[in-house]
Amino acid sequence: MKTIVAIIDAGGRGAALVDAYAKSPKVDEIIAIPGNDLMHINTNKPVHIYPQLKTTSKEEILKICQEFQVSLINVTQDNAVEAGVSDLLRQNGFKVVGASHSVGRIEWDKAWSRDFMSKNFLPIPSYKVCSHQEEGIQFLRTQKDQAWFIKAAGLAEGKGVIPARNNMEAEVAIEEMAKFGTAGQTFLIEQALIGEEFSAFVVSDGNSFQFMGAAQDHKRAFDNDEGPNTGGMGCSSPPLVIDANIQTQIDEIFEKTFEGLKKENLPYQGVLYLGGIVVTEGNLKKVYIIEFNARWGDPEIECIMPGIHNDIYEIGLLINEGKLNQTQIQYDGRARIVVAACSLGYPEDYSKVKGKEIVGLNKLIQEPGVRVYGSGTKVVDGRYIANGGRLFYVVAEGKDVLEAREKAYRALEKVSIPGENGEDLLHYRKDIGYRDVKRVTDFSS
Repeated sequence: MKTIVAIIDAGGRGAALVDAYAKSPKVDEIIAIPGNDLMHINTNKPVHIYPQLKTTSKEEILKICQEFQVSLINVTQDNAVEAGVSDLLRQNGFKVVGASHSVGRIEWDKAWSRDFMSKNFLPIPSYKVCSHQEEGIQFLRTQKDQAWFIKAAGLAEGKGVIPARNNMEAEVAIEEMAKFGTAGQTFLIEQALIGEEFSAFVVSDGNSFQFMGAAQDHKRAFDNDEGPNTGGMGCSSPPLVIDANIQTQIDEIFEKTFEGLKKENLPYQGVLYLGGIVVTEGNLKKVYIIEFNARWGDPEIECIMPGIHNDIYEIGLLINEGKLNQTQIQYDGRARIVVAACSLGYPEDYSKVKGKEIVGLNKLIQEPGVRVYGSGTKVVDGRYIANGGRLFYVVAEGKDVLEAREKAYRALEKVSIPGENGEDLLHYRKDIGYRDVKRVTDFSS
């Protein structure tokens, strides 16, 4: 009987998991729902995709998993967690790596999540939960003029956070919450912390957890961290901001979080993602929690997963058996960079790019020393066509961030999306990993 794994995701995150599961000698075939047209490029094993479905198509997902007699299912997309896809699959006897709807609230309800953190004495910025615009504006008018973040409490595809440099900008940001629909009906006003951000990941079986790695994401659309927030323009791993002291604080945060969830009768079975920030306070560096997510990050997984030696399928089985403490995550020690190649105009209006051919992507896919993970790219008659905001990701590795970055950007030179008057409609940041590049350069000099 074949061993088949299912992955509930559509983008680069799902592609990285396809790549990881395909390396397991115990896995014969992979299903990706909905998947994308480039899911198969890193493996010779069969990969089945279902582009007509959504990650929230619960009943259809269940039927497919029953038809294929799937051995393990990885639910790794935020809307799928909120919709309770993991719950339905577990109720029908499947082994699942993925947070339940109830414990996934730590991501899909930021108001509940912040109150949970406060109750469990976790390190967070000061915040105010508001249920309507007038409440938020009245609150701001009682506060000193300062920088804030205005956050939609619900899921908004990673774009529901608006930075404000002062109270006046914060009032405007509050009015913009309406554009997120129901996700922005409840929103948070949070003190803006000044520091260096990172993403850290653990996997838990409900009893114990294992650290899976960390990365440093670049959220803004343009170089020098300018422009609107996106779902992520690229990242580097491991982030050098995490030293032994910071790692100890991260471990303590995860321990207290899982203890708190157990008190709420919410055992956690899956990947938990800590979005953190390192703030300098006097002579000390302290970690604060920006947010928790109940799944892998995208694009963080693309530069973490290739460096994990363990058989990911075996880890999934241990999670379901409550035996995660019987293994230890092993890494290859390499540095990695991932760059998101996007349609010009992302994350706002990129309509003029949709339907255009991505020239040179076939050469990039064959480039030695790099991996390509697909996202918003379609294959039509053998041609690669732009069909979304983030089109694909280029991942490169090296002995340090300098070598990895040089490989990634050299490879990206092969690709373009020709537009009118010679305009290149392919957009990507040119400074991914810049903080660690400076650290390595300063150290070597």
